[in-house]
Amino acid sequence: MLDVIDLNLVFSDHLLPETVVHHLNLHMEEGDIVGLVGESGSGKSMTALGVAGLLRRHDLRKTGQILFRGMDLLTCPRSQLRSLQGNEIGIVFQEPMTSLNPAYRIGWQVEESLRIHRPEMDKEERRKRAIEMLKAVELDEPERIYASYPHQISGGQRQRVMIAAAMICEPALLIADEPTTALDVTIQLAIVRLLKKLNREKKTAILFISHDLSLVKRLCDRVVVMKDGRIVEEGEIDEVFYHPKQEYTQKLIAAIPDCIHRAEKEDTADGSEREKEEAGEKEKCVHPDFAPILEVEDLNVSYFQDTGKLFGAKEDLHVLKGVSFSIGEGEVLGLVGESGCGKSTLSRAILGLLPRYDGRIQNQAERAQMIFQDPYSSLNPSKKVGWILEEPLKLNTKLGRTERRRKVARMLERVGLEEKIAERYPRQLSGGQRQRVCIAESLMLEPKLLIADEPVSALDVTIQAQILELLQEIQKEMGLSILFISHDMRVVYQMSQRVMVMKDGRIVESGEVDEVYFHPKHPYTKMLLEAADIQAEGEE
Repeated sequence: MLDVIDLNLVFSDHLLPETVVHHLNLHMEEGDIVGLVGESGSGKSMTALGVAGLLRRHDLRKTGQILFRGMDLLTCPRSQLRSLQGNEIGIVFQEPMTSLNPAYRIGWQVEESLRIHRPEMDKEERRKRAIEMLKAVELDEPERIYASYPHQISGGQRQRVMIAAAMICEPALLIADEPTTALDVTIQLAIVRLLKKLNREKKTAILFISHDLSLVKRLCDRVVVMKDGRIVEEGEIDEVFYHPKQEYTQKLIAAIPDCIHRAEKEDTADGSEREKEEAGEKEKCVHPDFAPILEVEDLNVSYFQDTGKLFGAKEDLHVLKGVSFSIGEGEVLGLVGESGCGKSTLSRAILGLLPRYDGRIQNQAERAQMIFQDPYSSLNPSKKVGWILEEPLKLNTKLGRTERRRKVARMLERVGLEEKIAERYPRQLSGGQRQRVCIAESLMLEPKLLIADEPVSALDVTIQAQILELLQEIQKEMGLSILFISHDMRVVYQMSQRVMVMKDGRIVESGEVDEVYFHPKHPYTKMLLEAADIQAEGEE
């Protein structure tokens, strides 16, 4: 069905031409599910755009062939290509909010392919087909979704809408480019199950692009590994994951966080004095001998929301309901839960950014700081890194310019960046470098408490591993207390000594991480662990 033969993609808008895809070969039959993995910049998305027939830039030179049912997508007339897009070839992009037009209702956008490729269908037929498709992607209240605008539905719902729009003409090939990034673990699992269902019922071939290797393993039959625009390894999913041949593939797989009993890890250790000391430090963090650095008691937060009636009274929306917990000095406390459960509201309350709340927050840490999910949007794009890192010192200390710059240089070194990075703008840095700058910024005032809100969710698995290792090193070195918020259950396990599970504004379960992960008591916790493919003890 699909044959990519010796594909080369070269950008010519630079002083020196830049080849982003080198001699790529890929074959897919009807009903195949193929995973395409690799770090950012490896050429995955460019390959996907080529297969989707979306490479029409004048500064891009294309050689080779992309044959879809014998038609070369690189050379065929635009009219023929247009007849395939949305009809025989569907594509789901990473960020549905930017892919969906905010000015049009969901129904109109889901129907778009029908208006182009099924002109014989009348308005009512299109509406019926669109609602059927919204039901097929397991959206509750499809009629309401049909009539809604993109901003009126959740991220997971928007992603399902994108799949419905891509599948409404029942294409033979679906390209899914990072369709689960930044989604809750339960929504990720739902999307994977949905794709499997479409593949099983419609025989749809799927090219699944992701940096989440655990999802690729659960969904795909075969996997292709890309590095620097080249395929370095490919094969059956089990063969590549359990017997990788290439060093790069081994590095990617090794970067996947493991959920293994910490007691088991200690049993496999060599018993060196250093390891014993580290184990003692962890134990101390779990059971601190001193007063907690942060105490939250019976915290309740409500917002007013419109009832939708012209003269109707506003009603209270209860976001946090009786939340109580504490964090000890030097402890990392994990917080997990789906979007909308109240995690971000809790963060804002701790930082003193809410105008009103009920309950008690006792924060012994001066100048608690936050690390945000998206480093690019949290860094001023018009200022150089040096200026960004100096700014907290200018506002909160009496240090002179020379001493401030010395401290910036020391902090850049601490987070593994060269001093020359201070002279660059955020746009000139990679995603991993920007996240390191964000960490450096949060540490400039030497806080005792950090709130890390999804700090690695949008990063490649190898960059993610580097950032987590950096946070662990700095946490031990500075004795930091960290509230680590994430939807990634494996990352939380790797980082935390204790963990809290939040649902609908309440803490439904909490305890030491091994106890919660391997002996969960609450059904919601069990559901999160199942979605993350983490088995509790006694389960098969």
